Formats: sequence, structure tokens, C-alpha cells
Amino acid sequence: MSEISALLLHMHCNVVSAELWTHNMRVACLLHITDLTGGPICDSEKLSRIKESLCNVLGGDKDPRGARTDFASGITHSERRMHQLMFADRDYERGCDEEDDRPDSDGRITVENCDEKGYSVVNIECKNRHKLVFDTVCTLTDMQYVVFHATIDTEGPRAYQEYYIRHIDGCTLNSQAERRKLIKCLCAAIERRVTEGLRLELCTNDRVGLLTDVTRIFREHGLSVTRADVSTRNNKAIDVFYVSDSSRNPVDVKLIEAVRKKIGQTVLKATQEPVYSMPPHLEASQESRSKFSLGSLFGKPSQVLYNLGLIKSYS
Repeated sequence: MSEISALLLHMHCNVVSAELWTHNMRVACLLHITDLTGGPICDSEKLSRIKESLCNVLGGDKDPRGARTDFASGITHSERRMHQLMFADRDYERGCDEEDDRPDSDGRITVENCDEKGYSVVNIECKNRHKLVFDTVCTLTDMQYVVFHATIDTEGPRAYQEYYIRHIDGCTLNSQAERRKLIKCLCAAIERRVTEGLRLELCTNDRVGLLTDVTRIFREHGLSVTRADVSTRNNKAIDVFYVSDSSRNPVDVKLIEAVRKKIGQTVLKATQEPVYSMPPHLEASQESRSKFSLGSLFGKPSQVLYNLGLIKSYS
């Protein structure tokens, strides 16, 4: 991320917002950039130079898959696009192997056919977390599967998802290879948002080159960014970074304090991962598990999911 932001600054670009995910030794990054005046970059030759330079920086000498960079002028949902980028890059290929269908240490994914109803049934058990259903449905949709019915069930820290699906052509998953690929892709979708490293939050007045300076200091102190969410609101830079050392090990507290001293102790803070809790009046009782059907939840389609193309209406 340090090299990307430095290159863009060198080419007179300003990063307004950015999102970066890492998974299975692959990285995907979505950036919103402007010229130094805050306007859009319309020069096609400049865009071509930026694209070529980024590919050279990202590809390196040891990446057999190479690197891909592209531009889009339309509005897209950033997290949906991140899933698509990772899926296109085949980050799932190092996911669940033949002997391990688990997205976490005690979870499991199975795919079976229900011949009586003409559906394939996907069952997922894993740790519950924020946006878990979104990540799952994004992947099913991007793989050209249609969800006809689904049930989501939570109990304590565990989540249980069941989806009745068919391929967009109406067929079920009839081959073992197709089922294996779906399991691998769902594993990857669940794991991508699992954060590694220490959470650092930055809040300060925005300026051109800020991201370059911050990530350069991270790099000079041996920190690696495993995930980032960079945004600008009302001329304020509000950024979240997850960092580890170059071997993905936890970082030393003294090292973090040195980084904070360099950037500004009031600007950069180390925080705990936020806990997403349900409002008290919505919490299920001990005897009642919080179970619901997507059919009833989206009886009147959610505008967000509808706009994303993740849900459709079937009579």
C-alpha cells in the first residue's frame, strides 16, 4: 500500500478513499482518486500511464499470476467489488482443501442435492460476525447461482446458514468438482473479512500525500498492512488499518508506540476490534434461537440488496 500511494502521488493523483483486503497471499485494492485539484482524471494517456505503472509495482518478479489494474467511472458498492476482485484472482484456490471443508477451526460447509425438490442445499456453520450473510450471498450470486429459499439461524457465537439454490440455467450442482469449487469459494468469502493484526485508527485533517506519509512510516518500522479502510469526510481523514509484522506475527507494543510518536499520538490510536452487538430489545432469549427466513425478510426486497443484484423476485 505504501508503494501504491507513493506512485499515485508521484503521478499527481490524490487518494480520496481506499479499501484493501488480503487473503491467501493475494491482495485486492479499490481506490477512488482525483487529480491534485480534486477533479476527475479525464486524460486517457495519463490513465494508461497510471495503469502501466501500477501493474509494474504490483506484479513484482515472483508473482506467476501477475497483477491486474483497471478503471471504472461508475458507482459501485465497494465491498461487493472487493469480493469480485478476489474471486476473479482465484484467491479461493488456497482455501479449504479436499480434507477440510471448514471456514474456521470448528465450522463446516456442505453441499448436497435435494432431488425431491430439485435444489442443491448449501449448509454453512461458522463463527457469527458482521456482514456474514452479505459475504455469502455475494459469492453465490457472482458464481451464477440463484437462491430460492434460505434460513439463517444463530446461537451464541455460532451462525448456521442454509440455502436452496440452482444454477442460473436451472440446474443443480451435479458434479463433485462443482461442489468442491463452491465450498472453496464460500470458505474464501467467509475468511476474507476476518482481520489479522492490530487495529490502528487514524483521524486528522486531510491533505494531499497523507496516505503516502502514513504508510511509508509503517513500512519503515517493519509493519505490513493486512487490511485498510481509508475515507475522507468533511476534510477529515478517517482511516482504519490492520497491521502485523512482515511474517504476519503480532507487533511489539514498543514498535507501535514509536509509530504513534512519529505520526502523532493524538492522530493514531491502537484500538480493540469493535464488537457488533444486537440491541437489547432484539436479543433472543436463551430458549429461542434467532432464526429467520430470507423469504420473509426480503418479502419486500431490500433496496440495497436489490440494487446490488443479490436478490430477485420469484413467484
